[in-house]
Amino acid sequence: MDNKDQIRQLIEKEITKTRERIAEYEEMAQPISPDDAIGRVSRMDAIVNKSVVEAALREARQKLSNLEEMQDKIDKPDFGICSKCGKPIPIRRLMLMPQSSLCVNCAR
Repeated sequence: MDNKDQIRQLIEKEITKTRERIAEYEEMAQPISPDDAIGRVSRMDAIVNKSVVEAALREARQKLSNLEEMQDKIDKPDFGICSKCGKPIPIRRLMLMPQSSLCVNCAR
């Protein structure tokens, strides 16, 4: 199996995991009803937790978008090429972060 096949499988696996995570976050990010008798402090904690979950949800959606973009791009000649500097992205980076379209230097 060559590197592209490994990356393709990794992308598919990450897409599945990320979609599951998005579904979980969406469930956890439901509005907090003002009728919930959970107490003022507990209610504030719930609101803070909800904002943390919403941030995680945004990140997961962005990751999914990037993964799907890389999935579409994997058979194209510019796959594995940094979209900023045009240099090859190291295979280890692609194996760790298959959604990455930037090399390490450009990602900083």
